Order: sequence, then structure tokens, then C-alpha cells
Amino acid sequence: MFTGLIQQCGFVVDSRATSGGAVVRIGTAGWSHRSARGDSIAVNGCCLTVRDVCEDSGLLSFDVIHETLNRTTLGALAGGAAVNLEHAVTPHTLLGGHIVQGHVDGVATVLSVNQVGGEYRIRVGLPEELRRYTSMKGSIAIDGVSLTIAALHDDGFDVALIPTTLELTTLDSLRETSRVNIEVDYIAKLVLQSIQRTQIDLLARSDS
Repeated sequence: MFTGLIQQCGFVVDSRATSGGAVVRIGTAGWSHRSARGDSIAVNGCCLTVRDVCEDSGLLSFDVIHETLNRTTLGALAGGAAVNLEHAVTPHTLLGGHIVQGHVDGVATVLSVNQVGGEYRIRVGLPEELRRYTSMKGSIAIDGVSLTIAALHDDGFDVALIPTTLELTTLDSLRETSRVNIEVDYIAKLVLQSIQRTQIDLLARSDS
């Protein structure tokens, strides 16, 4: 589990195709966290398992399966691309963001980026099947960053970014047509799935 509070911006060193998908190497750019083989690291919001650690260079290697490459933006990242990094939470972690599983629900497209006065606002077009999980002032993760929905639209939502988020994450590089990983609010998913199961049970009982 993660919090969506980005701890370091790293970069893609390279990606090597394998029969199972790819091996991706990430430079951690001086990250103080010391990862070990088998650790869980969120890379742009995708929970990956550390395959190898190079202590001298700080490089982390990850096996990325075809499912992840096809359902996230990781397969499109070229060498040098910046990525958001967060290690898994511990019992002593301050939960300053929200509950983030590192399980990407879908890929969305940035529709616009506007800076008016001191406000930096991004509008994101959300796939139809994910819109039911959004609510005004609800939580959402974009490329692993914990954010609060500032406005809802028929085709998606807005987020307003503070200067600290722009400074400490990769979101300042987003432009119109950028594609991003989306993880909707875990609690919203649980509530809606529970309601749906209850409705199915009630219908089954009424038909019996």
C-alpha cells in the first residue's frame, strides 16, 4: 500500500524486452531510501517489485509483465523519462495522502492545462467506466500522486495543483494530450461494489 505522497522523481534508464514483458531500469537520482530485492515501489503509480539493486549507481531494475505494459503508461516510457517514486508504507508511515494500492485502474488523457494567476489547473478526460468512482472533493491518484478532485465534468474532472506538488513530482511536465495512470479512490470502489452486490442479492431473492 502507498499514500500517493511522492518521495523522489527518478528517471527511466532503459527498457529491455523479454518473453514475459520487459525489464525496466530506473535511476533513483539520489533517493535516500535504500531498496532491497523484493521491495514494492510505486513507479508512476504502478506497484512494481524490485528485481535487482545496484548500490553504486542507485539503479533499480523491475520485471514488468505484458498486462502492466498494456494497461498503464509504463510501456510508452522512453529512456530519460521522469517518473514518480514512492516506497510502500510501513506501520510508522504518516498517511498524509490517501490509500493508494498501486493498482492502476486505467489510462486517461489530459484535456487541458491552465495557469491563471496563482492557480495551476489540469483537466483530465476519464474513461467512462471509471467516472462512477469520482466525487467532488474526492481523492484520485494521477501517476501515483494523491490529489483532490476540484471539479467534475461529464467527461472527466479537474485537479488544482499547489506549487509544492509541481516542484516535487512530474506533473509539471503534463501537457494537453499527455497520457497518465489513474487510480480511483479505493474506498469509493469498495462502497460501490458492496452496493452492487447487495442489489444483485435483492434481485435474486425477489426472483426466487
